[in-house]
Formats: sequence, C-alpha cells, structure tokens
Amino acid sequence: MPTFAPLYRQIRALILRSLKDREWKPGDMIPSETELAARFGVSHGTARRAIDELAAENVLVRRQGRGTFVASHLQRVNQFRFLKLRPDEGDLESLGGKVLECRRTRPTATMARQLRLRPGEAVILTRRVLRFGEKGTVLDEIWLPAERFKGFSAEGFESYQGLLYGYLEAEFGVQMLRAEERLKAVLAQSEQAEVLGVEVGTPLLQVDRVSFTYEEQPVEVRRGYYDTARHHYFNHLG
Repeated sequence: MPTFAPLYRQIRALILRSLKDREWKPGDMIPSETELAARFGVSHGTARRAIDELAAENVLVRRQGRGTFVASHLQRVNQFRFLKLRPDEGDLESLGGKVLECRRTRPTATMARQLRLRPGEAVILTRRVLRFGEKGTVLDEIWLPAERFKGFSAEGFESYQGLLYGYLEAEFGVQMLRAEERLKAVLAQSEQAEVLGVEVGTPLLQVDRVSFTYEEQPVEVRRGYYDTARHHYFNHLG
C-alpha cells in the first residue's frame, strides 16, 4: 500500500483492486462501511470517505436503506451515462442499433499506444449505426483489444439486444468506468452521409473517445459521427 497517499485513498485503491479481481461483481452489494473498516484496520470515517469518493465517480451506488452496490451498466440509471446526445425537444427517444461491420484488424500506431497494446496485438473493429426513433443519428467506429474480448462478434452483440457497455460487462466482465472525449466539427464524407441519410458536406459532430476500466486500463477507442440536426451534445459539469 503506498504510504505517500492519504489513508482513505489507500483504502479506495484496495477496494478498486477487489473490484478488478471480481471479488464483488457489477450489481453486487459490497460489505458495509463498518465491515470494510474492520477488514482494512481503519476508522469508520476513513472507510466512508473512500466509499463516498467511489460513489461520486459512479463506481459504486448507494441505495438508501439497502446498502452500497457495484455500479452496473445493466442498471437503467447508468445505461445512458456515456451517451451524451439528447433530442432538442422532448424526451430521449427509443434507441436502436445495427452492426454494419465486425472484424479483426491491425491497429494504427496511435491506437496501439492509446490501448497500450503489445507489438503484434490485434483489435476488433465494429462499425454500427445508432437510431433514435426511426432516424440513423450516430455512426460509431469502435476498436476493442482482440485479446481481451475473445469471442466478440456481431451476432453475439446483436442477439444481446442492449447497449454495448452492458454487453461487455455481461459477457466479458469488463466495466467501463470513465472516458476521455474530444469533440470536433466535421463535414460528412460520402460514407457517413450514406449511413446517416444526410447530404455530403452536412455538418456533423465527431466525438473521439478512449474508455477506461479499473486501474486506468484503456479498453476501447471509439470515433462517433453525430448528426445534430435534431439533437445536441449534453454534458453536466460540476
């Protein structure tokens, strides 16, 4: 345990290690603060502060009167945490998707560096379109480390009938905890225009993402092209 970190941060790191080792899986209730304090030999207040920080980061979820649980992408409250597109008017429409392509390929040098791949490691490229209501709104290009996601296929994903992060959690035990995104305005090229049903040269929002699991391990690189004619990118800062 690193001695230079505040004690509650050390306890936070130990809890994260237990989560990474699947001692407690997504959706599981973890031991109480009193039990964790006794396990790690710290005060109740120190254990609570570690839990508070993990709850603020959406790693854990407190449920009044029930306990503290490992956050899961299968829980409705978390299903749209990483999808920041919202309709200009009304509520979030029904979301559907279709996989256009799924294959193994070689990563670019930049992608290999982003995913911290060893020389020679492959990635799985998945291209899909997301539809809000009947309209294709997002074209996603997603790269996953092939070694970590052995058995990933378009058929398996589509038969799951849920969101990608829920599928990765349920089938591969990978929990997406946070992501870094870069946004840029671009003009639709012929490929994006055809998939999204817009004219070539239509303004799109390009969203580049790297997603991380436990211990800051990157496990996804994604590029999305968003048609914002009837939608906007929404993020809560605070």
